[in-house]
Amino acid sequence: MSNALKVAAAAAAAALLSFVAPSPVLAGKADDTLNIAWAGELPTLDRYFNVLREGELVARMVFDSLLTVDPQTFDYKPLLASSYRFADNRTIEFELRRDVRFHDGQPFDADDVVYTLNLMADPATRVLSRQNVDWIEKVEKIDSHKVRLIMKAPTPLALEYLAGPLLIYPHGYYSKVGSQGMGLRPVGTGPYKVTAFDPGKRIVFEANRDYFDGSPKGRPAIGRVVQRTIPDQNTQIAELLSGGVDWIWNVPNDQAAKLAAMPNVVVQNAQTMRFGYLAFDASNRTGHAAAVNDARVRQAIAHSIDRKTIVKRLVRGASEVIDAVCFPTQFGCTQQVATYDYDPAKAKALLAEAGYPNGLDIEFHAYRDRPVAEAMIGYMKAVGINAKLTYLQYEALRDKVFSGEIDFTFMSWGSYSINDAAASVSQFFKGSKDDYARDPQVIGWLEGADSAVDPAVRKDLYGKALRRIAEQAYWLPLFTYNVNYVHSKDIAFTPTADEIPRFYAVTWK
Repeated sequence: MSNALKVAAAAAAAALLSFVAPSPVLAGKADDTLNIAWAGELPTLDRYFNVLREGELVARMVFDSLLTVDPQTFDYKPLLASSYRFADNRTIEFELRRDVRFHDGQPFDADDVVYTLNLMADPATRVLSRQNVDWIEKVEKIDSHKVRLIMKAPTPLALEYLAGPLLIYPHGYYSKVGSQGMGLRPVGTGPYKVTAFDPGKRIVFEANRDYFDGSPKGRPAIGRVVQRTIPDQNTQIAELLSGGVDWIWNVPNDQAAKLAAMPNVVVQNAQTMRFGYLAFDASNRTGHAAAVNDARVRQAIAHSIDRKTIVKRLVRGASEVIDAVCFPTQFGCTQQVATYDYDPAKAKALLAEAGYPNGLDIEFHAYRDRPVAEAMIGYMKAVGINAKLTYLQYEALRDKVFSGEIDFTFMSWGSYSINDAAASVSQFFKGSKDDYARDPQVIGWLEGADSAVDPAVRKDLYGKALRRIAEQAYWLPLFTYNVNYVHSKDIAFTPTADEIPRFYAVTWK
């Protein structure tokens, strides 16, 4: 292990809690209330205007979309739709359920679908995740429970969007209260309804006892869910141990290991779609001719870092090293690409070949996982690459990335939990403001893959793009992340790779 990695591991160990003796965990089973806590603050419950992961958890409880995805098989299933069919490669027709009501008692019908999707697809509405809606040309009402969706162009990810982020709102309520009203007092069709929301502090959910039979989500088994925002992890753990909360997540590995030894506590570690990566300014977007414009320097950096040891010593859990710009389960993802094993001698040789026999200085940006960033800096230094770390808040770093100011950065990506390579490789290599490679060949392959309807054609084109990206080392994919979920033994909870805890599926034991 490098000195930097030892230092980073020691720092992580020093940050561990000294746990007090465990006290009995008092779950909310007695009063049928599941108490959960997370750190993120939700300023609004209108999902079209918040992009936080916690917002997705709330959205799945309160709202429904036309389709849903089986979290184990990733198969699409009708939800608010009773069935659907492709009329042609740009048109989908949906039959809608007739037994669904919104939380305010109003019946769900075609007008709600037409209103919601046309409104959110309108650029004037300025929803935050435009890629979720930009592909929609229009939605038409055929009759009271049948609609037609027309795409601007064939969109292979259409079903993914319709099964996830495209929630259906009540047209009467939303047209009256707008985003601000929905953000404070949401009305959906989902298995839970919000009965209280104190932004940044607390959300109270009550089971929707009128939730429609036959939903693939199932009827909620727990009567009440109370969420509290607790920014400090140590406070979350103390609350869990004292019975104040029943469920927390994103608990660091060292703390999770100690909690696993305690009675009445369950720790579940699960891999997620999120992965870490190093991105380089291969096309000289910054305009100041950085060393990473040279593929040999990028490849040298890739060979200088021992990703396996970083995963073993720092990231741990269910994480694994990956070589391609996608999560392994995503459609079109192949890990059969050029690889960069840990090889310091080869790294030094590549640097010498690139004109840096005595090493080089380089700017390096990051926003998370400082121990991992510092470990990578240590590995690079060992081959003569002196990386100067600038650590920023995510929003500040993202803005610099978008404006083309960054030479070399450590980032992560969760694909919006979409199980398709388009949500990863196309997001960053198709000429957008994220794209620092600007490779016309890659852009062409991805444009073809993202508009093709033949799965075999899509796989072939994504494969070509992924292999080219790896050969040129436009990115160095690092590893997948994992999450520790810690909860009371009184509940049955199943983690999923899409990193979306489904509280509507939690049951008491």
